Amino acid sequence: VPEYCYSLDEEGICKTAFELIFAFDEVICLGHKENVTVAQVKQYCEMESHEEKLHKLVLQSKINETKDVMKRKASEIDKSKIDKNKGDKGGFMSMGSGRIESSFSDMSISSSGSGFGSSSGLGLTADVDSFSTKSKGRQLSSATAPPKGLGMQLGKSQKTNQFLESLKAEGELIVEDVQPRAGQARVAAAAPTDPITLTSEEKLNVTLKRDGGISNFDVQGTLSLQILNQEDALIQVQTETGGNPGILFKTHPNMNKELFSNENILGLKDPNRPFPTGSAGDAAGVGLLKWRMQSADESMVPLTINCWPSVSGNETYVSIEYEASAMFDLRNVVISVPLPALREAPNVRQIDGEWRYDSRNSVLEWSILLIDNSNRSGSMEFVVPPADSSVFFPISVRFSAPSTYSDLKVVNIIPLRGGGAPPPKFSQRTNLITENYQ
Repeated sequence: VPEYCYSLDEEGICKTAFELIFAFDEVICLGHKENVTVAQVKQYCEMESHEEKLHKLVLQSKINETKDVMKRKASEIDKSKIDKNKGDKGGFMSMGSGRIESSFSDMSISSSGSGFGSSSGLGLTADVDSFSTKSKGRQLSSATAPPKGLGMQLGKSQKTNQFLESLKAEGELIVEDVQPRAGQARVAAAAPTDPITLTSEEKLNVTLKRDGGISNFDVQGTLSLQILNQEDALIQVQTETGGNPGILFKTHPNMNKELFSNENILGLKDPNRPFPTGSAGDAAGVGLLKWRMQSADESMVPLTINCWPSVSGNETYVSIEYEASAMFDLRNVVISVPLPALREAPNVRQIDGEWRYDSRNSVLEWSILLIDNSNRSGSMEFVVPPADSSVFFPISVRFSAPSTYSDLKVVNIIPLRGGGAPPPKFSQRTNLITENYQ
């Protein structure tokens, strides 16, 4: 039962009632127990069929072929419309051709690489020249963007629908791929609203020893820039570091290193060239600065976990406690404790927060929504059957924090364009996340 139900209450069993019935049907036949293992029951319930897979492949190939025919027909229709519009008079011809040209212009821009913002180190590999070209291309496409609802819509051809309907009439099962729209896919990431957005992010890698002490402590941070408008791209960024002597900053090769070392100002080596711009959906931005910090000081660890398993009779009592440092307020904390293979969920007797048992992975997840000054420490106690103490390690932790070790702040945006224009509005986002924390 634990192989198919996460919890053994009434609600959990009702959700997986069909799976349980099918599994029991493989175990019991005419009131007698079948000689099968759990792995065999899983294999029988999956009911994989070579003929079914082959049938699905043939059906999918037919659908793909129909889509190709649909695209060719749509291209022919579009081409005939363009030829017809060339013979017409008035502004309709220019409007139609302009719409097609802007569509192809946007396609060429979207197929280009991210350039300055895609690299394994700083996230920047291309020269500033490529980004200036890219920025101009974005500005042109946005100025001639086609209005909504006037573009050609693919995937709704009448012939394709007739073909699919004929397949359905023959008893075929048609599974259509449902892809989210571009706007829906970007809802998860908060789009910037200010003309200039700077994001400071640090990734934390920590490995703690069971008996105390630090085995590994590594912090890697980046500062990225995102500009929405081309007229705001000719700028410099005035920063202020937190004064942490253990942090080593390193600028991108295209940045003026001496300017940052002397005045904490981030600017390109050529002040006459603007930064690349991007749309609101480009969450990565342009990397400007990176830094790293390593330490063996245990006081730098934001969260420590202590686990005390003890065997008493036919049960193992496990007590876990956490202690959080006062330097950060931690959000969405999840402490994952590995467990031995169990027939049912562990008996949680006391907990500060919430818990969930993942029976498939044999992991007990302890969740705390927020750790601040009101709950810098907490504990949990649960009971499982007898098990070796090494089973409960390593304990993994993930969380986020609204502040960082570097405490890097953006003080001001310095415009380099003449005319006495005021500095553009900007916002800064700061985030600390765990990459590997055990």
